[in-house]
Amino acid sequence: MKHFYLLFFLSFTAVAQYDFEPSSEFPFGRANPNAPEQVKDFQPMIGECHCKSETRKQDGSWNEPVDMTWTFKYIMNGWAVQDETLKVDGAHSGSIRQYIADSVKWYVHYYASKSPSTSLPTWEGTKKDNGKIVLYRDQKAPNGMDGFYRLTFYDMNESGYKWVGEWVSKDENVVYPTWKIDCEKNLSFDPKIEKAKILANNEAFSNAYIKGDFETIANSYTDNGKIFPNNTDIIRGREAIKARWSARNGYKVLHHEINPEEITFAGNYAYDYGYFKGKSQNESNGSVSEWKGKYVVIWKKIGDDWKIYLDIWNQINE
Repeated sequence: MKHFYLLFFLSFTAVAQYDFEPSSEFPFGRANPNAPEQVKDFQPMIGECHCKSETRKQDGSWNEPVDMTWTFKYIMNGWAVQDETLKVDGAHSGSIRQYIADSVKWYVHYYASKSPSTSLPTWEGTKKDNGKIVLYRDQKAPNGMDGFYRLTFYDMNESGYKWVGEWVSKDENVVYPTWKIDCEKNLSFDPKIEKAKILANNEAFSNAYIKGDFETIANSYTDNGKIFPNNTDIIRGREAIKARWSARNGYKVLHHEINPEEITFAGNYAYDYGYFKGKSQNESNGSVSEWKGKYVVIWKKIGDDWKIYLDIWNQINE
């Protein structure tokens, strides 16, 4: 009986350690009630937002706004916050945000795909009485003047939020904005619904492949989609992709299915990997062969649907 209670306790503890992690029911996690109350400072940002990002040129003018997805979620079983951005050019960045009660501050550790670093830059700050979250990091001005790079979240509500990055002097009397972002919450995003769309598209792809419907296969890809077959260069664009899939080389597809192991969303993109398998018949001698392989697909959301942007696969030899 002791063993039963010990096993029950260990099982319960293991489950409890993940109760507030992102899940199918709570895709962006939840704040742990045992964590410092300040962990909820970022609650208005939790979820996915579609944003416009503007950066300043050296001549003082502003670049054209760039579309960006910004996603916030609770991690570490609800004791910390992670955010990730994805721009239309595929650039990623993100932060791990931890509130340390002993120092009464947030510590934000930043990373980016275009500037990997052995040590992550860190901002420190708090939520102010005016409702803004303000974070600082030491940074000299181009003329050598001491100051900070200041990050501010403001106008935070259930519909979205705004953010500005500014160089400020030590006394904060000199303020020079260099980056601003305006975000609107994607209130309609439901991972279960979006996953069902991708699964349906996978099934439609398999059915089209069996039927030899290469027009449908080509339209499964974005206009600038790319495929990466074995032993060939990258094949780009719908017409070239259609030509590649239609080159069956004397065999008929009898069966095809796609079995994802994971589908994960990152704003208007999703990655999907797993296995495929099928059966084909040699049209000259009637022999039947079975085959299987593995794949990775990057999907892109176009309107209300998902299209394949990148598609790489290879067969498994047994």
